[in-house]
Amino acid sequence: MTDSADLTLTREGHVAHLRWSRPPHNHVDPDFMRRLADQLDALDADPDCRVVLLSAEGKVFCAGADFSGVDAGTQVDPGPFYAHALRLFRTRKPLVAAVHGPAIGAGLGLALVADFRVAGPSTRLSANFVRLGFHPGFGLSVLLPRLIGPQQAATLLCTGRRVNGEVGLRMGLVDELAETDAAVLTRAMAWAQELAGAAPVALQSTRETLRQGLADAVAAGNQRELEIQRQQFKMADFREGVTAAAQRREPVFTGQ
Repeated sequence: MTDSADLTLTREGHVAHLRWSRPPHNHVDPDFMRRLADQLDALDADPDCRVVLLSAEGKVFCAGADFSGVDAGTQVDPGPFYAHALRLFRTRKPLVAAVHGPAIGAGLGLALVADFRVAGPSTRLSANFVRLGFHPGFGLSVLLPRLIGPQQAATLLCTGRRVNGEVGLRMGLVDELAETDAAVLTRAMAWAQELAGAAPVALQSTRETLRQGLADAVAAGNQRELEIQRQQFKMADFREGVTAAAQRREPVFTGQ
C-alpha cells in the first residue's frame, strides 16, 4: 500500500493496481501528481511489476484540476502541476486505465497517459479547456493529434465537446467499451493481465519503440501550452469560464 489515503496500491500477480480517491470529483493538484509520478517511478524499479492499472473510486475518473479558488482571486501557476504530470510520460511499464465516469481536462490527459483505456456507459471524455477560457494543456495539443488524427483532435480541442464511451471508441480515444460500468475495472484488469503474460523485457522494449520520442514531443508541446496558459490565467475570460462551470451555466466571454 502507498502511504496516502487518496492513492492506494494493490497487486494481482504481476499487475500493480493504483487507485485514487479524492471525492467528490477526483480533482488533481501538483502534490497528487507528484505522488502519482513517484509511485510509478517506484514501480518501474520493481521487477515483480510488469503492468500498472490506473483507476478511480467513485463516479468520476477525474474532473481535472481544481480551480475552486479562482473566483476569490487566487493566482494560478500551472508550472508545478505540469512538472510532475510530464513525468508520467517517461515511465517504462505499460499502463492500462479503467475510465468510468467523466475524464475532463487534466483528467482526459491523465487517461491518455495510459497505453490502453477501457470505458463504460457513464464515461464522458472532454478537453474542455476553451470552455473554461484558456489554452489546452497536459500535452494534449500533441497527444490528441497523434492518437486520433489532427482533424478529430481539432474538433475536441477547439469546441471542448464532451463525447461518450461509444463515440470515444469510434474515434480511437478508448480501446474497449465495457457493457456496464461495473465491468470497466474487470475488463481493464483483463487487459493488464494479458499484457503481464508477455515476456517482460520484450513487452517493455516494444512499448519503448512505439512511444519513441513521445515524452520529448509532449514536453516541447507543453512548454508552449504553459507559456500561453500563464498569460490567459490572468484574463477575465478565465475567471468567467471557471465561474460559469461552477454555476452550471453558459459562459459569457468578452475576449478580455
